[in-house]
Amino acid sequence: MATDVRALLVTAPDGEVADSLARAVVGEGLAACVNVVPGVVSIFRWQGEVMRDTEVLMVIKTTDGNVEPLRARVVELHPYEVPEVLVLTVDAGHEPYLDWVRGEAVPRS
Repeated sequence: MATDVRALLVTAPDGEVADSLARAVVGEGLAACVNVVPGVVSIFRWQGEVMRDTEVLMVIKTTDGNVEPLRARVVELHPYEVPEVLVLTVDAGHEPYLDWVRGEAVPRS
């Protein structure tokens, strides 16, 4: 049975963009935590060409109720024309950590 915690995968062009996005979504309470993983190599097709870029991967932890506003905020702040935003369901986890995510991913106005 799945939990209400979600992990989003988002790539960014560099650490500065990833840090800015991470600070915004955590600061606004849309996410409890963002792991910033540098040195990801992405190979993808874009506008008919196979591309290779070094990117930074963000693993964003939030709750199901925050997914849509979080996705919208990432898209709003992201420099890519088509940013990667993948939502993964968390089937299970360490319950105290899941509780922490639930307590921290609370939107602030």
